[in-house]
Order: sequence, then structure tokens, then C-alpha cells
Amino acid sequence: QVQLVESGGGLVQAGGSLRLSCTASGSMYVINSMKWYRQAPGNQRDMVADISSFGATNYADSVKGRFTISRDNAKRTVYLQMNSLKPEDTAVYYCYADFADGDVPFYGWGQGTQVTVSP
Repeated sequence: QVQLVESGGGLVQAGGSLRLSCTASGSMYVINSMKWYRQAPGNQRDMVADISSFGATNYADSVKGRFTISRDNAKRTVYLQMNSLKPEDTAVYYCYADFADGDVPFYGWGQGTQVTVSP
């Protein structure tokens, strides 16, 4: 059993910053890629950023230059540093991770954390 526990959401004014964290707890399965998604009301869940086990990163065009994804493998934690926040960044942010139980891959989602950016 593995859980992804997120923290760091909240309310911030436009132009401000927030840092999200997501830690994998429970069984010590191998963690491969880790990702952040977000979902605004009435919208689909979209990927914001991902990071491989080796540290290679990708970002959605809408957040490039403002958001930074990083991970601490020893702490089994992925972070999302969000700077220059805009009202359109308002959404529930979800952590996602690809795990491996030996040769068997599986994935998990965090419970979501609300980020609200006021004008």
C-alpha cells in the first residue's frame, strides 16, 4: 500500500508564490516519474509538470518560466515551486507517481490541494 500526501496549497494574490509538496508514504516501491496535474472547475485534469527519476523535466507551456518541479528521492517527495502566480492558475493540484513493484508497474494519485490566486 502506498499513499501520496500533498501539502502547500492555499490562497495567494496574483504575482505571489506557493510551494507544493507531495510525499509517497507506505510501502517502499520504486518511484519512477512524478507529475503534477491541475483541474479547474468545469475543466479536464491537465498535466502541469513532470520529472523523471533522473531529474529530466517537462512543463506545460502555460507554466514555463514560472513553475519549477523538483524531487528529493531520499525523501520520496516531489515539489512544485510556483512563482508569478496568475488567477488562471487557480485549480485543484494533484500529485501523480508511477511506481514499480518489481516488474509490475502501477500508479497513484494524491488527494489534491486547492490553489486559489486572487486578482
